[in-house]
Amino acid sequence: MIQLNLRPGHDRRIRRGHPWVFSNEIQSPINDIQPGATVEILTTTGEYLGTGYYNPHSLIACRILSRQRECIDCVDFYRDRMLKAMLMRQAIYGKANAVRLVHGEGDHLPGLVVDRYDNVLSVQFLTLGIDCRSSLILQALTELLNPKAIVGRNNVAVRDLENLPRKVEILQGDLPDRLEITENGLRFKIDIMHGQKTGHFLDQKENHLALRERVAGKRVLDLFCYSGSWAIHAARYGAKEVVGIDISPGAVALAQENARLNFQEATCTFLQSDVFESLRQFHAKNERFGGIVLDPPAFIKNRKRIREGVKGYLTINRRAMELLEPDGILFTCTCSHHMDRETFLDTLRQASFQAGREMRLLEVRGQSYDHPVLCSCPETEYLKCAVLQACG
Repeated sequence: MIQLNLRPGHDRRIRRGHPWVFSNEIQSPINDIQPGATVEILTTTGEYLGTGYYNPHSLIACRILSRQRECIDCVDFYRDRMLKAMLMRQAIYGKANAVRLVHGEGDHLPGLVVDRYDNVLSVQFLTLGIDCRSSLILQALTELLNPKAIVGRNNVAVRDLENLPRKVEILQGDLPDRLEITENGLRFKIDIMHGQKTGHFLDQKENHLALRERVAGKRVLDLFCYSGSWAIHAARYGAKEVVGIDISPGAVALAQENARLNFQEATCTFLQSDVFESLRQFHAKNERFGGIVLDPPAFIKNRKRIREGVKGYLTINRRAMELLEPDGILFTCTCSHHMDRETFLDTLRQASFQAGREMRLLEVRGQSYDHPVLCSCPETEYLKCAVLQACG
């Protein structure tokens, strides 16, 4: 087994459970290690800390999969680890047909995401080490679930950092002509090959429920609406009118179809438009909304863009606050793990001041239960959802 020693003083974070080892923490890198190879991580004095996979081309040189000496290059390891993750979801969601089954580091399988949409699995191999073991993972998933099809949604930017190509492909089986899930009693068609993320935003399930009793009788604006989840939940919970906006024509078409599926097409209107431009137009027309949902894509892709991303969140939240009616409700989200909770809340305070609106913070929510947060790895807490109310 290849062994890598950490530099003196660089073992504390790993001892506390964080699964990442950075390249500058390794004492004596071995130049001829095959990318993706299994390695043991040791302290500078030779004490064993964990077993993982190695990528000499990445800033995160090693990701730890196990804290004990065991084989991570066999089907049994992945089947057992994924079964444990699946049983945890089953205890929470029962027989729900749309759930994240594996959430990377949160399930001690860094670099792997598995989402279930009825009898089809959508997987992401985000790191070279996991990509090298994809055949083992696919075999384990087949033994556990026998899915009708498995789709690889490996078109994400993080693969660039691992020297991996971006691609979307059917890895196994045949896709059904139509794929539909149920979320909170509502029906949604899934575009698993061309849709955003892995096909649907599973991480907002519980947050959608928080609309209940907050939007009844209100005019609601859903920004970055994608397939209409927020909008259709708002309509189901009594909103008198919902306007959804997304720049993608495919997303708008999907949202319209989902509104029809749930008999909400009379309440929901979806428009293809740039969100920032739409906000300017609403402001110019002096339009107001009793509820606004802001669920944008990640504005902060890496640490170098934090300042730029914060400015984007500040601008869009200020403009949304300006459009709220007295006592109006704002659901605002960030899925940038580089923006921690306090920075997000401070940005909302600044937006409130700039908008000239006093805002009351009702609650701060996070990602769904099937996207577990590892306390020792704060990067796993990526989604923040703040619920605010305009004070008069």
